[in-house]
Amino acid sequence: MPSPFPGMDPFLEGPEWEDFHATFNSVIREYLSPRLEPRYVVRIERRIYVEHTTDDRPPVRRVDVAVLVAEETAQAYVPSVSSGVVTTAPVACILPMAEEMRETYLVIRLQDTQEIVTVLETLSPSNKRPGGDGRREYLRKREEIVESRVHLVELDLLRGGRRMPTTTQLPPADYYAIVSRSHWRPRADAYAWTVRDPLPTILVPVKKADPEVTLDLQAVFTTVYDRARYDLSLDYASAIDPPLGDSDRGWLQEQRTNLASPRA
Repeated sequence: MPSPFPGMDPFLEGPEWEDFHATFNSVIREYLSPRLEPRYVVRIERRIYVEHTTDDRPPVRRVDVAVLVAEETAQAYVPSVSSGVVTTAPVACILPMAEEMRETYLVIRLQDTQEIVTVLETLSPSNKRPGGDGRREYLRKREEIVESRVHLVELDLLRGGRRMPTTTQLPPADYYAIVSRSHWRPRADAYAWTVRDPLPTILVPVKKADPEVTLDLQAVFTTVYDRARYDLSLDYASAIDPPLGDSDRGWLQEQRTNLASPRA
């Protein structure tokens, strides 16, 4: 079943995001590779870092399994005490723990020299979490790229979190794509669209002597949604987090009759 939304599905910004992120990057490679070969190759690479949590930041660790284990352990463990000693029953809790994070991104390389020409990033929630290790790591890599001769294509398909910094204010929108060509910096092209709009077609730069390649983000998204069958797992009757604005909440209510129902 196709996505019930005209463009980006805001319900994906939740438990299915990790799967969507990986599949989205894979399909972009499938889409770009025939348009760039044989001069260029597109490769999926991984960034690994440790995300720490503190009591003043929401945890990023998925704790659904940990909570289940903790509850079972708390129920199963009954400390032996001396007769007549009054004890208080313990309550299970979860402690913040560091978690190794793995994020994929795409690089376009010259086939003969393996020189990196373009980096294409699809942002993750950890990249947009204020004060998080994932944001610091991403901003560090972003700065390295914009100070180099490598082009950067940055896709922000998340409504939540803090936007990536720009010197000029971007137009109000739900989603953004930034295309930063090394020879135009500090200028860059910004694509902005809302939850009501289809994803745009953007231009992906390569070597200056070669024509830029079109990337139809809506076609990529449609392929990803159909291939992963998110209609079977997304609960379209649930609330969206982060919530939509007043005007879009009314629009969503109008669309609910056409939304796919969750299946058992």
